[in-house]
Amino acid sequence: MVQAQKYDPRTFKALTFYDALPAFRSGKDTPRAYLERCIAETEAREPVVQAFANINFESSRTAADASTKRWADGKPLSAIDGMPVGIKDLLETKDMPTEMNCAAMAGNFPKRDNPAVWALREAGAVIYGKTVTAELGGAHPGPTTNPFDKARTPGGSSSGSAAAVAARMLPAAIGSQVGGSIIRPAGYCGNVALKPTQGAINRGERMATSMSTHGVHAGSIEDMWQVAIEIALRAGGDRGSPGLFGTLTPPEAIKPQRLIVLETEGWASLDDASKTAFEMFLESLKELGITVRRRQEDADVEMLERALGQASRIAAGITGWENRWYQRNLAGADGAGISARALAVLERAEAMTPRDYRALLVERECAQLAHARLAPLADAAITLSCPGPAPLWLGDKPGEPLASRPTGNAIFNYASSICFAPVVGVPLMSVGGLPVGIQVMGQQHEDARVTAIARWLLENATPVVQD
Repeated sequence: MVQAQKYDPRTFKALTFYDALPAFRSGKDTPRAYLERCIAETEAREPVVQAFANINFESSRTAADASTKRWADGKPLSAIDGMPVGIKDLLETKDMPTEMNCAAMAGNFPKRDNPAVWALREAGAVIYGKTVTAELGGAHPGPTTNPFDKARTPGGSSSGSAAAVAARMLPAAIGSQVGGSIIRPAGYCGNVALKPTQGAINRGERMATSMSTHGVHAGSIEDMWQVAIEIALRAGGDRGSPGLFGTLTPPEAIKPQRLIVLETEGWASLDDASKTAFEMFLESLKELGITVRRRQEDADVEMLERALGQASRIAAGITGWENRWYQRNLAGADGAGISARALAVLERAEAMTPRDYRALLVERECAQLAHARLAPLADAAITLSCPGPAPLWLGDKPGEPLASRPTGNAIFNYASSICFAPVVGVPLMSVGGLPVGIQVMGQQHEDARVTAIARWLLENATPVVQD
């Protein structure tokens, strides 16, 4: 069994796919051999990490063999032809169940593909398995552990996707986010990740809530972007959305000239070591010639901070209201179909009124307008992906109150979610031997630009290690 190691962003080598392509073209390597290496790593790490709800080895090998032949013939379907990809177990897959880590969904097997899954197959990707999600994409956790410390959470709700990539089982996996379910686990697990502009990637059957988005966890910025753009090229965005804009190859790095630092409501929750590490990182950016604007120095930034000051309440209220009918039906008459944690969320939502919901929508729109007004002031905003390292997972004990945040706190993620803004998470810090992510946030539909800035940071910024 492979033992987890302390995380150091200066030395950790994530699993990547893009740099294997030359060997596929020359015949020195093949997608089937690449897949077998992923399987071997999965067999070594999965007993502890528990990232998967289902793995389809037979189908994966068949797909990898077909990809190997296409590369040998010089006719790959795309730059991700042969890439093993994990699919969060909220998205439907025609060859594996979609049970959403929920008792009421046990045995659910619709035998159809979500548009993103269909697009990945069309691009030649290998649909490797279903990754564990928190129940129904909410806060009630599955069994997945953090690859750098099995006693800690990998984050949620895209826990399995984040952990599978961080444990080097896969080069990429699909996640989804409503509040913080892509970027927070990426921050806890040391992944690169994209939470795109709202609606940029077609959600298909996952359109129940107005803030949910499909995104990508990956070991590299190149693989992250390529997976996202290959899906968007084939499946487009949500209905009524223009979809993901950008080049068909990963955007070239762009050095930002000015960055807004967003403290958000998460600043008060940040531990001292992580705060010190982030301040060190900001100082290093200044040394690289980047202007950093903060709320204490700029009235416009202060106005945005105030508009985002209740982002967690806004996001939770909107999402709870939009999910309530769906989850009430799953709960059943006695509430036994969902967890006690999910049932508590449902009860809070059912206490709301249409007027409450409308008021939250107004607050969300005001935050979006405040964010858009700052577009001329800076190239992007920067903040933390999570309030420190992944917390210890203590579990829920019979007869005791439920742990309030068993998958960690999404408080740094709500701002981008209510603004419908694209975010790229970058692994550039560690605190106490564990990852603490940084996120770059742009204006709506600036996904490619945000990716380019994140790429520049990964290539040029000095990672911070705080022991």
